[in-house]
Amino acid sequence: MSMGASMVNESQVVIITGMSGAGKTVAIQSFEDLGFFCVDNLPPTLLPKFLELMKESENKMNKVALVMDLRGREFFENLFSALDDLANSWVVPKVLFLDADDSTLVRRYKETRRSHPLAPSGLPLEGIKMERELLEELKGRAQIIYNTSKSSPRDLREKILTEFSANKETIFTVNVMSFGFKHGIPIDADLVFDVRFLPNPHYVEHMRPKTGLDADVSSYVLKWTETGQFLEKVIDLLTFMLPQYKREGKSQLVVAIGCTGGQHRSVALSEYIGHHFEGDYHVEITHRDMERRKDQQT
Repeated sequence: MSMGASMVNESQVVIITGMSGAGKTVAIQSFEDLGFFCVDNLPPTLLPKFLELMKESENKMNKVALVMDLRGREFFENLFSALDDLANSWVVPKVLFLDADDSTLVRRYKETRRSHPLAPSGLPLEGIKMERELLEELKGRAQIIYNTSKSSPRDLREKILTEFSANKETIFTVNVMSFGFKHGIPIDADLVFDVRFLPNPHYVEHMRPKTGLDADVSSYVLKWTETGQFLEKVIDLLTFMLPQYKREGKSQLVVAIGCTGGQHRSVALSEYIGHHFEGDYHVEITHRDMERRKDQQT
């Protein structure tokens, strides 16, 4: 099979457009979570060139989502001719049009205190009516139309994940991260657990240069009654919370386990907790500070 034929079968190009305030920001974030290469506000005149670069990437950019809206209205008419030119191309973009009722859009503009891009000094409804008229033909060309008037951001996200996910199932990753408090709490942590109250392998001389990945260090950390009690309570808590986070629409949850230096206790416990959940979720285990100055106190 030629590269061109392979690209036709495997590539996805989605053009996200529609009414301002209808949810394009949520949409592009959802496509990012699905692994799409995303570009916000691409001028339509650059669409053919962008697709050529995509083709030349040899499948390194085989899923692309592009936002095109009236911020680039001076180029907008060129989108129709670009779509016509691509009708018999190696990949035909799919247009996702986001819409909402006028009253909903007015309310959203008032809630965010933003002005409409087509009526920066006028009433939002004036801009909405102008925009709706300009977008009428493009809406008619769209393969998918979502009206978000009665949808929450989570509802829109779930629609996109269902429609465009390769396996039609939301990807939810649990990242269990060990760290050392002396190096700072991870800024991307969602949940943080402090295990500095547990017995410290640092004070066992032959364990000091090792890490929680070593069997003797791990056994030492896990053998204590308080460790067992901690793991029982944390696993019970996460067993309850993880499905709730997934249902809420999160694509990733970072569970950070911290000891003093991030070398012994937090590493052993992150490994234990991560492996416990990997049968139910996509789990990534990372050790942020494990290699930092192993000879210092943990």
